[in-house]
Amino acid sequence: MHQFLIKKIVELPTVTVPGLGALDLSITNSIAAMLLAATLIMVFYGFASAKAAVIPGRLQTVGELLYGLVDGLTSSIIGHDGKKYLPFVFTLFAFVLFCNLQGMLFGWTGNFLGFTATSQLAVTLTLGMLVILTVIAVGFAKNGLKFFKLFAPSGVPWPLYFLLVPIEIISFLIRPVTLALRLFGNMLGGHVVLKIFATFVSILLAMAPAYWLVGVLSLTSVVALTALEFMVAFLQAFVFAVLTCVYLNDVVHLDSH
Repeated sequence: MHQFLIKKIVELPTVTVPGLGALDLSITNSIAAMLLAATLIMVFYGFASAKAAVIPGRLQTVGELLYGLVDGLTSSIIGHDGKKYLPFVFTLFAFVLFCNLQGMLFGWTGNFLGFTATSQLAVTLTLGMLVILTVIAVGFAKNGLKFFKLFAPSGVPWPLYFLLVPIEIISFLIRPVTLALRLFGNMLGGHVVLKIFATFVSILLAMAPAYWLVGVLSLTSVVALTALEFMVAFLQAFVFAVLTCVYLNDVVHLDSH
């Protein structure tokens, strides 16, 4: 489990913030990995759009496909107003995707380059809180106090509101937790399984030749699991974007709730 340990790579002084207490400003491998992911996104789209053409090249094609995927999500789920929230949703999608892939592509380095920031619950929970706070801000900005209508769906017999309203409030408050746990659990679990199988293969191949056949067969399982983990890395970023659109749609079209 050492691959998930938080380590300081740049020591910085601790400052005291009123109301929050002492904060250690040191840069850890997790922070460095997230900064690297953000940098890679900017570099990738910088190169992808540098020589934009009617007939796109490889980088431009990939960049347009990712952007078009999220654009289609916001339009299909939120509707005409989806364009307003496309930058926010796409930024989340790209950041989660690059953080997920970073650990897969550079994990062999053994340093912050291959650290998977999304395998840390603190990171995924922060992203989940960012989504839900944005939803609340949009809800109040667009609907005012009518935002609370979200917890009292129309067309329900009034006695049921005593049961339904608390359930709706709890389900709303638990949204960032489910967002965080889903992403965190998949990335943590996938990396642990890969490491266990890879270690098992190395042990078998280091033993007597009689075990080599089992080691080779196990190696094929590692290759298959690696391909699956790449797919999971993309799917988790996609699911995060989908659920963000769904939560935004709830407050954007509150009158139909």
